[in-house]
Amino acid sequence: MPRPRRTQISVEDTPFYHCCSRVVRRAFLCGDDSYSGKNYDHRRAWVESLLFELDAVFAIDVAAFAVMSNHLHVVLRVDIDRANRWTDREVLEQWHKLFKGDELTQKFAKGELIEPHQVLRLKHAIAIYRSRLCDISWFMRCLNEPIARQANQEDNCSGRFWEGRFKSQALLDEAAVLACMTYVDLNPIRAKMADTPEQSDHTSIQLRIRAALKGDQPSNLLPFIGNERDNQPNGIAFTLKDYLELVEDTGRIIRNDKRGAISENSANLLTRLNISHENWLKLTTEFGKLFHGPVGTLQELTDYCEHLEKRRRHFAKCCRYLNAG
Repeated sequence: MPRPRRTQISVEDTPFYHCCSRVVRRAFLCGDDSYSGKNYDHRRAWVESLLFELDAVFAIDVAAFAVMSNHLHVVLRVDIDRANRWTDREVLEQWHKLFKGDELTQKFAKGELIEPHQVLRLKHAIAIYRSRLCDISWFMRCLNEPIARQANQEDNCSGRFWEGRFKSQALLDEAAVLACMTYVDLNPIRAKMADTPEQSDHTSIQLRIRAALKGDQPSNLLPFIGNERDNQPNGIAFTLKDYLELVEDTGRIIRNDKRGAISENSANLLTRLNISHENWLKLTTEFGKLFHGPVGTLQELTDYCEHLEKRRRHFAKCCRYLNAG
């Protein structure tokens, strides 16, 4: 039986989460559909565009994404601190980019006078909106529902477009985050939709490579910030160069089936993560099959499950892939 989302999210343990949505109908989300004979590649741009619109509204950052033929992957980082820093008016301004709110919230956002007897109701609404703006369920709802409506309208049909619920899993440490991001970024290569990461359309890795060629990082993706230090901006605690090289090496191995072809720099990064070469290939090719719940070491998994009152052993058998050996 599916668990409520609130029993799967523990920002106390990690702000990083991997989410996946799959199409329920026989027709494809994107690409060539052999059943209908139609091509839906243009829908991939719908998803990517809306994803970045939501990134600018929510206190949630996109770390990685890949829009595939019949499913999509996103790796998200919840930024509770950003949501808490927003003033009441900023919360409403963000919320009103997606929803109308009501007459009272619109009135306050415009700077108009609020009657004393309305203050409590206004504060309650702001608290709800602030919570929703750092809620992964609301983020995915705002991503999936408009795409479903648009696709149904295009197909001149009604009913479900996505499976009942998106899948979500907590990424409990930097090894889990990096392995999942690499898995997501290499989806098109595993599916033989592209030969190289830079040719993988509608993926975060393609955007990162294009920006890197200009000596920059994409403004709409969570940045790599190198080794994490105090007072650094939020980001991924690795260098962009190291990550791009690791993805390139891993993609080449997957594409050419050359199990030893990894650079010294990538090998050093895996050593830092305490992951063996063999386990890394297992993680980045079978991540979705290996893990159906939270991802991390046994100790991190234990802490996470205790906080959410889960049964730890249900997920524990796959922990070995996140340790060298």
